[in-house]
Amino acid sequence: MSRLLSPTTRQALKLLGGLIEEGRIRKGWSRESLAERVGVGALTIRRVTQGEPGVAIGTYFEAASLLDIPLFEQASLRELDREVARQSEKLTLLPSRIRRQREDRLDDDF
Repeated sequence: MSRLLSPTTRQALKLLGGLIEEGRIRKGWSRESLAERVGVGALTIRRVTQGEPGVAIGTYFEAASLLDIPLFEQASLRELDREVARQSEKLTLLPSRIRRQREDRLDDDF
């Protein structure tokens, strides 16, 4: 069963794949060399550079990281750590579960 992806998601994957291919070429690395550094096969790197959605997101992120491609506005590990901590704080303030609204509520709208 194949998943349907929005056009925005497909284009984002193609863009990231293209940036990874560009970074690989700029560093003068072969696909095999990048694959070895990422810990995957050369075929997987080819799929990444084509923007295929079936590749694990961690593979995309690791390749981008090795090629110095910023994925977020924050470029340094320290800044990313700070943003992760902020996000964690926000999540602790939100309810731990979402309650479904009961559909048999009393209609008291007069």
